[in-house]
Amino acid sequence: MSILTAAIAIIAAYLLGSISFAVVVTRALGIQDPRTYGSGNPGATNVLRSGSKKAAILTLLFDALKGYIPAVLALWLAPLLGWSAYVVAGVALGAFLGHLYPVYFQFKGGKGVATAAGIILGLSPLTGLAILATWLLIAVVFRYSSLAALVAAICAPIYYYFIQGYPASMPILVAIIIIVVLMIYRHKQNIQNLLAHKESKIGKKKE
Repeated sequence: MSILTAAIAIIAAYLLGSISFAVVVTRALGIQDPRTYGSGNPGATNVLRSGSKKAAILTLLFDALKGYIPAVLALWLAPLLGWSAYVVAGVALGAFLGHLYPVYFQFKGGKGVATAAGIILGLSPLTGLAILATWLLIAVVFRYSSLAALVAAICAPIYYYFIQGYPASMPILVAIIIIVVLMIYRHKQNIQNLLAHKESKIGKKKE
């Protein structure tokens, strides 16, 4: 295994993940920067509070793709370049950390929901679909994006383990667990708001 190619892949995944499409899309469409209203989070849910469904959908799509593409490419290149599952896991984490701590935006990024979904969908399509179904169910019933994200995140490693079968790839499973822990940490304010019944529901416009 070439350490150099593995390192380049992980760094490239981080740099791709660092692109904040919430900022890019809103600037391109002439919409107010999502970091200046609502939760201040550069993510699709907060962009939706601008009233632009188009901007929110584009942000969601591109944020998911910047996680999906590195994960799929890493799995495809692994046997060709002799990469182990550790490199694939490293690429997945690189893309996710790029979204959370983007080098282009003073290391202040989003909460990683769409990017995490894209990563897991790329690593295990069935697991990704199960997570998306879980998110959709909770979001439709309770109308809280953060609650849906938290429930889906907690289910992610469980789904991966059972869908991939035993033994699931441990490096990738550990990477998913790390992603889940980081997501929960980034949602700490949302958790407090949910407990205090102050969390904004999906579709609520900016104040």
